[in-house]
Formats: sequence, C-alpha cells, structure tokens
Amino acid sequence: MSFSREEGAACRTLIALALDEDLGRTGDLTSMALIPPDLVGRAVFVARAPGVVAGLPAARLAALTVDPALRFEYLHSDGGRVETGARIAKVNGLMRSILAAERTALNFLQHLSGIATLTRRFVDAVADLPSPSGSAVGGEGSDILPSPSGRGVGGEGCRILDTRKTIPGWRQLAKYAVRMGGGHNHRMGLHDGILIKDNHLAALGKEPSPLAAAIQAARDHSKYPVEVEVESLQQLDEALRLGPDIILLDNMSVDELREAVERRNKLCNVNDRVLLEASGGVTLENVRAIAATGVDRISVGALTHSAPALDIALDFEG
Repeated sequence: MSFSREEGAACRTLIALALDEDLGRTGDLTSMALIPPDLVGRAVFVARAPGVVAGLPAARLAALTVDPALRFEYLHSDGGRVETGARIAKVNGLMRSILAAERTALNFLQHLSGIATLTRRFVDAVADLPSPSGSAVGGEGSDILPSPSGRGVGGEGCRILDTRKTIPGWRQLAKYAVRMGGGHNHRMGLHDGILIKDNHLAALGKEPSPLAAAIQAARDHSKYPVEVEVESLQQLDEALRLGPDIILLDNMSVDELREAVERRNKLCNVNDRVLLEASGGVTLENVRAIAATGVDRISVGALTHSAPALDIALDFEG
C-alpha cells in the first residue's frame, strides 16, 4: 500500500509543513517535561465511527518523519471499510516520538478517511442502478475520461467524480482518497484537461459561433478530450451538433437531465456517443434520482470541500 510518486511528493511537503507548525523550534514541550527520553510504548489507531479508511501511508510517513526508528504496522488497508472500534494501525517506539507525531498523523488519517467515507456513501447510493447498457452502476477506477482517439472509453454506467474544489496543496491526496472510496477522478487541474465553461465563451462573444470556435481551438491545441459546459437544453442541442467528447449539464433539474439523455441518445449511437455529466447541487438525497436519468457521470464538489473528518483516535496500550 503506497502513494504514487506525485502523491508521495505532495504528502512529504504537507507533512513537513504540518510538523513545522506543530513542533516549531522547541518541540513537544509537554512531553519533554513529563516523559522520560528512553520510555518506549505502543499505540493503536482506532476507529471511533464506521467508515472507509484512507491515508495510512500519510500517517506512517508522519510518524517516521518524526522518528525513523518508530515501527508502524498497518492493520487495515486504504479503501477498506471499518466499523466502530476497529484497530486500523499500530506504532511502537519512543513515547516522546509517538506523542510528537500523533496529531499530524491523525489529521491526515481523519481528513482523508472522511473524504473516502463520504465518497463511498455517494457510490453506494447509485450502486444497484442499471446502466443504459444493462450492467450495474458502480465500480472503482481513476477516471472515465474518453481517450483522445475515441469517445466513451473507460467504463460503463454512471460514475461518481470529484472536482477541483480542494484545499490548496491537498489535491493529490484528496483525489487519492476519492479513489479509495470507490469514486473516480476528474481532471487534476487546468493543465491536464479541457473544460470549456461559460466564461470562456463570454471571451469569444463576438465570434459567429463561440462554442464551435472554442471546440475547434481546443482540438487544435491539445490531445485531451474536450468537455463543454451547458446550462440549458437549447445549449445542449447546439453542443450535441458540434460533437465534443463530454457535455457538462450544469445545475439542471432531474426532468431536464432525463430529457438531455433522451436527446443525446437520439443523435448518438451507443459506441460513439457524447458522455453526459451532471453537476451542481448534487447531494446524497438526490444523487440516486440524478443517476437514474441515465447520465454517464456525476461530479460532486462536496466530496473534497465538505467531507467531515472520520473520528479516529490514537490509544496507548500497556
């Protein structure tokens, strides 16, 4: 169980910042005053609520950054469900070191597990719905963006995606946690995906057909699939005629989403159809109804900007 190279680099940077702000120049004053320097012990990370674990490599890295001599053992894997009272990991070594790393390790583990847990709730909410092709919705993976050479590549059924609405510096780890919860990643940033939004079109307002010009310019500039945002069924009709890879249906009602799917299906055959992505106002209460309209993707900003931390504690033993 480990991070990718990019995720590991982001984690090391964040942990260095976290430990610097927590320990400062003097270190853990309380432990230095109370705990003998040679006292050793063992502590266990315990779930205080049910959820999905994510961030164990970050907790381990926090502990070993404080003291490379600490011994950190996984008792669960990232992506696994845990119940209240589950022992997630344990750490052995000098008590001063464990105490110094405790809060930073917990902050990472609680936050990332919270994202994974919320993601799993959204994924579970749509998991038993049939896809347009007849297979079950759900499944895990990194993304379902079409490949540059063909539309619709990457899986069937409605998928739950994250967004760029992340805490600065945390995007790599937040998107990792989404995958651990069974969700899928949208583009990492502006650098690895094209999404033509209303403000882009406003800048091309004097063009005879701003959307057509934007799609063509995007295709000429980059190999990445082209996604276009629309806010009405009228805009959808224009976008469908122009044939982007993905159309983002922004803040549409369930009835409008259902109509959008019907219009798309009439114009595109199943092997070469534009993917439809619903976004805006998605909650656990309405995500199932949205998925049932037949859209291919649902992007949910709340996964990364509003996920509550999973309650996890560090308990000392013996």
